[in-house]
Amino acid sequence: MAGEIIVGLDIGTTKICAVVGEVRSDSIEIIGIGTHPSEGLRKGVVVNIEKTVNSIKEAIEEAETMAGCEISSVYAGIAGGHIKGFNSHGVIALKEKEVTRKDVDRVIEAASAVAIPMDREVIHVLTQEFIVDEQDGIIDPLGMAGVRLEAKIHIVTGAVTSAQNIIKCANRAGLDVCDIVLESLASSEAVLSDEERNLGVALIDFGGGTTDMAVFSKGTIKHTSVLALGGDNLTYDISIGLRTPGKEAEKIKMKYGCALSSMISKDETIEVPGVGGRPARVLSRQILCEILEPRVEEIFTLIHNELVRSGYEDIINSGVVITGGSAELAGVAEMAEQIFNGPTRTGYPQGMSGLVEIVNKPMYATAVGLVLYGAKRSKVKKKFRIRDTNIFSRVMERMKRWFMDVI
Repeated sequence: MAGEIIVGLDIGTTKICAVVGEVRSDSIEIIGIGTHPSEGLRKGVVVNIEKTVNSIKEAIEEAETMAGCEISSVYAGIAGGHIKGFNSHGVIALKEKEVTRKDVDRVIEAASAVAIPMDREVIHVLTQEFIVDEQDGIIDPLGMAGVRLEAKIHIVTGAVTSAQNIIKCANRAGLDVCDIVLESLASSEAVLSDEERNLGVALIDFGGGTTDMAVFSKGTIKHTSVLALGGDNLTYDISIGLRTPGKEAEKIKMKYGCALSSMISKDETIEVPGVGGRPARVLSRQILCEILEPRVEEIFTLIHNELVRSGYEDIINSGVVITGGSAELAGVAEMAEQIFNGPTRTGYPQGMSGLVEIVNKPMYATAVGLVLYGAKRSKVKKKFRIRDTNIFSRVMERMKRWFMDVI
């Protein structure tokens, strides 16, 4: 019997990628994948609707052909410098002296009751832990006796327009959006082990337009941030530094690039195509690495500074995991190890079967993670999806909930 089909759509700055997964009883089988160069985004944000819609259609058609099924709904990723994450805390008194599902919903709503500007919307409300009568570290408080219930949560917000543009692009490509998911959160589903989440880990999603960080400890998310720098900045630096077209610069970066000049020998050479019909030149590979090294160092230093500022630097006991398309650049993990002063590994998607050899690359971590995220959430009733910016429909929804509670 065929299982439920779940599709992850990674709308990235460099590429748009659709991964189709089929939920089986014991695993998730990847049955299709489609990619297409992304032309309508800059730094993770849609800047051209038409081009983005066309790229999504191309990627979806390719995935449909490979999977042999029709795709109608997707879990879409969101990133960009507009993303902000912060922690919040809520407290309620327990009426029944025992924690019920209604109490859990109430305390999360109390913790979520923070002033958010009109131009922003909540993308995720992620529970970190519950506290019952000063007993902390509780993951599921249902049924516990007590008089006071507290919740610690992490709220991720984004610009309303950016989220709406992603939904609009998907809708115009003929797709429904089941949910919008922070890309670093999706990637974590694909590349992190339970042991790393519990021990403490920093996940860095080194993409084309943005570099996202998510910090986990004791199995829950503690901090998220997005830096509007990524692999495209490396390509641009090569294009300017070596005076070569952008497309050639990208090829040179992937084939010969290295983030640590100490890892390559002095006598290695590369051929650099000229601009506007000028002849190609032969240059030392060392020059290429001297262009890349300071930029990669700058990106990781900024991420490290953010980690220090968050106060969670001391809890990442299992180290750093780097994923995303730019993580495939040679020397990236070694550079991160120097800056974060801890064990570092490259994160490859895991936890699925099927077309594993195709998707087993850091660049597919977000799309595979979106499928895994969707598989987990498809059985869960979505309570905190605030998608609709229409205040009237929000009020109506809340009145309906009150009415149901009274009954």
